[in-house]
Amino acid sequence: MILVAAICALALILLVAGFEMLMVLGLPVLAIKSGFFANLPDAVIAQKLTGGINQSLLLAIPFFLFAAELMGQGQIAGRLTALVRSVIGHTRGGMGYTTIGASMGFGAVSGSAPATVAAMGHIVYPELRRSGFSDRFSLGLIVSSAETALLIPPSITLIVYGWITGTSITALFAAGLGVGLLLGFAFMVLTAVEAHRTGVKGGERPTVKAVLGALRNAIWALGMPLVILGGIYGGIFTPTEAAAVSVVYAIVVEAVIYRTLTFAMLCNVAERSAIQTSVIFLLLALGSLLAYFTTLAQIPDFILAGLAAVDAGPIMFLIVVNMVFIIAGMFVDPNSIQLILVPPLFPVALSLGIDPVHFGMIVALNVTLGMITPPFGLDLFVASSSLRKPVAEIIAGIWRFILTNIAVLLLVTYVPGFTAIFSALAR
Repeated sequence: MILVAAICALALILLVAGFEMLMVLGLPVLAIKSGFFANLPDAVIAQKLTGGINQSLLLAIPFFLFAAELMGQGQIAGRLTALVRSVIGHTRGGMGYTTIGASMGFGAVSGSAPATVAAMGHIVYPELRRSGFSDRFSLGLIVSSAETALLIPPSITLIVYGWITGTSITALFAAGLGVGLLLGFAFMVLTAVEAHRTGVKGGERPTVKAVLGALRNAIWALGMPLVILGGIYGGIFTPTEAAAVSVVYAIVVEAVIYRTLTFAMLCNVAERSAIQTSVIFLLLALGSLLAYFTTLAQIPDFILAGLAAVDAGPIMFLIVVNMVFIIAGMFVDPNSIQLILVPPLFPVALSLGIDPVHFGMIVALNVTLGMITPPFGLDLFVASSSLRKPVAEIIAGIWRFILTNIAVLLLVTYVPGFTAIFSALAR
């Protein structure tokens, strides 16, 4: 009783102090250790915490976060948007397509949905409103289209999944590219329907000279995804090395070519990236310890036994997985969701014959859904902060996009061949 009271008191202190991630993962780990593994030496806990994140693969996360912050503060995001708009912005609903295409392009060089929302929001929101889209739809589109960054390489979500499960990052990136394009296409269909329904008009058709000018201005910005993806799939460097190259490339382009990156700005970007990295790695360390406890408790075996008792196969299992992830995504940080749910569920998926890359796409799509699902979707608050809009107003415009995301999730879940086509390209 005293232990429970102490843990509850600690939870309240952490919440008030702003350490929500410790409340989500730290307290459950503390409770499990005290309640079920009290005899486990503290040295083992320290070893699991530090050893779990002592992997070179995870170095890709701080590098990609740093590169995303650099590009968001500089001109790369704006020039990518201008190029996409010059190509498709003149069509009916073209500014909506531009938002989706630019978000996918920025996601292909950042791997972070919050960074994409922050970088793209202030650029495209005024243009969406001027083009005739409603305030609610514009806000929903900005937040939702950024979720493609969690699927399109170099996705930090897929890097974390690959670290947890040992799945090939290259295969995950290939499959993620296909699923990300599918999600972007679904949002474009929704945008086309909205533009037709509300009578949104296209802009003035640009001249060939204007398009070539936009291409010339964005040529260095376009080089980033070519360097990252070309280097990885060409066998020139690993995903971790690609992340380091992306930082060097972003600094050179923004500081030397575009001349927008000052030393003070670089220090500010480095500080914000360091804070984000610290939060993520704290979660990863706690998650590795929680995964260790999951193994000791033989939770996957209990799940398998339960499925066998009700004669449930892969289809029923995947229904349960999606339901659990969607409900958890409403309340728990997306990174924490992976760390809590993937360790016990992944061995069960393998035992049922589900391909690890296919399962990774299901997890990633559920994570993207969690980023925009009320009441605690992270990107809802990022958009509210960067665009200075009430969270309730953003939530009001997000529901159609959530339903679209669920439709894509069901398609990817029950048509595994779609994922297999793209993952096979990496082999």
